[in-house]
Formats: sequence, structure tokens, C-alpha cells
Amino acid sequence: MDKDITIYDIAKELDLSPTTVSRALNDHPAVNKNTKQKIYSMASQLGYRSNMFASNLRRQRTNTIGVIVPKLNSNFMSSVIAGMEKVANEADYNLIISQSLETVEKEIANAKTMFNSRVDGLLVSLAFDTENMDHFEPFISKDIPVIFYDRVSDHKQFAGVVIDNVQASYEATTHLIEQGCQNIIHITGNLRRNVYADRLKGFKYALLDNDLPFSDASVIINNLSEDAGVEAAQQILQMDSRPDGLFVSNDTCAVHCMKTLTHAGISIPDEIAVVGFNNDPICRVVEPSLSSIDYPGYEMGEVAVRSLIHYLSGLADTSVTRITLRSELIIRSSSLRKGKENNKGKALALLPETK
Repeated sequence: MDKDITIYDIAKELDLSPTTVSRALNDHPAVNKNTKQKIYSMASQLGYRSNMFASNLRRQRTNTIGVIVPKLNSNFMSSVIAGMEKVANEADYNLIISQSLETVEKEIANAKTMFNSRVDGLLVSLAFDTENMDHFEPFISKDIPVIFYDRVSDHKQFAGVVIDNVQASYEATTHLIEQGCQNIIHITGNLRRNVYADRLKGFKYALLDNDLPFSDASVIINNLSEDAGVEAAQQILQMDSRPDGLFVSNDTCAVHCMKTLTHAGISIPDEIAVVGFNNDPICRVVEPSLSSIDYPGYEMGEVAVRSLIHYLSGLADTSVTRITLRSELIIRSSSLRKGKENNKGKALALLPETK
């Protein structure tokens, strides 16, 4: 295997001191422009690669931010990462991205890799089954900031970036009730995660405020995948008291549930009105188009990275434990029934801000 080219190799070729080569490669003003150009050309010719890792270690900073996502094949997560990349690039930081694949075991391995890679800070959206936060303790002990986004921890030493999932769910459910729905099913994910637990709370509050009953049969819990959407629809078709409204915690599951119901002869929204969550692009191309909560993923990514960089720069501290972004219900054909159009612009009662 060929050995790595060093500044000593470049210095030998040009009959210069290693100090001059090092200064030139770091754009030091003490080296004149012509000498710098000769050194750059020789470095390129020899295949020199700057050891930024070692250089940054000397400065106690690697200019890298670790990101752990539950899964990458998600429109929402892609949008979040795009927002993160924008802010990180502007601030001369690089992102190291890994996915937990929705398992705590993989999340623990990812966290260890990030720690050993000496990231300056860590951004995390928790896996479905994560309960214990011990794998993030090494970051605390080394004063490495950790910020959770979307799926967050209640740990007091970790900040979080979220939307008000209780209010968003309340708004979605209230909209279905305004459309005449009286028997609404909520399809959601693992209730260990804040996003799904809070959406269930908002669903319950909306039923309570409108004098509608709630029971365990009103909730279907699954992994919110395409297959889960199909299975949920099949379960609904077998119900003795078929629902007239569905509020689903993500759009992928909602669309496949809706398509399965439609193929079974169910008219949407006349027989069953449907609202999803995230406002993914698929909402606009499915027929009928899917009403959904617009989740500001790009903004969430921007805010998460900007907050982390502020911590690293000493412009903020982690006493700011929660940043809440705004969301919005986008009403489309899947939930808007004939004769109920006037409700489309109706303002909904606001819940007190959740903490």
C-alpha cells in the first residue's frame, strides 16, 4: 500500500523547509503568493491529503456535528437533513449522519461511533424503542452538547426542537369533527416517543371538548409503515362499528390505509374522512389528495444546527431546554365533505401551550 504523502515529502521535492510548506498549506500570510502556488501544485501532483483530523484535534475542535436519525428513507427526515446541511455549511461545519433503523441497539452503536469520532456536538431523533439515555452520558461528562429534535428526551440536560404535537393533533381531530365525524380512529406509533404520546393526548382532548367518547378501541398502534397502513385498513373493514374519520400519525401510513379502503369500496371522504401528518409530497398526488399537518422539517433542521453552533460558540447555553416550532393543518379533499366547505377557514380553539 502506498504511504500517505506528508509535508516533508513536499518540502524535499521543492527544497523548502517543512515549516514553510505547513504555513503555505494553511494559507499563512508569511509565505508569498508564488511560493504558495508552487507548494499547492506539488501537493496536488503528489496526491497530498491534508490531515484535518489531526489539525483540528490540536485546536480541540473537529468542526463536525454528528446526526442520528431513525431512518433515512423518509421525506420528513430528508427535509430535516437538508436544513441541517444548509446551516452547517454556512458555518463551516461538516455533518456525520447515521441511522438507528428504529432500534436502540443501533442507536447505542451510532452514539459510541460519534463520540469516538470526536464530534463537537450531537443531534438525535430517538429510535422507536429507546428508553434509557445512558449511551448519551459520555457526551454530558465531556461537555459535548446534545440536542434532540422531533423525537426528544425529557432529560433535563438535553435541549430539544419540536412542534406542539398536542395542539397539532387537537386541530386535526377537531377538523374531522367539524366535518361531521362522530366515530374517529387514531392510528399512531410507539407511545414511548413524545411525538406519538402527545398526538394521542391532542386526539383525546379534542374528543373530550366535543363530548365524544374515547376508548382503547379508538386507537391503532403500529409502526406507521406502508404495510401497517394496509393492515390498519383491513382491521377497520372488519370492525362492527366502522369509523367515519381517521387521524393517522404519518402520511405514508395514511395514504396506504386510504388506498386500501378505497379499493374495498369505501368512499373517501364521504364515508371515512382522513387526515395525515407531515405534509409529505405524496399528499398532493394521491387521489383524493390528503389533508395533513404541515411539519416544518427544513426549519427544524436549520434551528437544531443553529442552536448547537450557538452552544459551541458560547452564544447560548443548554438551559434553553425546548424550542417549539409552528405547524399548520393543510386541508385537502380527503377530509373535506360536501356541505362542510365553510369550515375550511374556521379558526380552531387553541390549547394552552404544552410544556
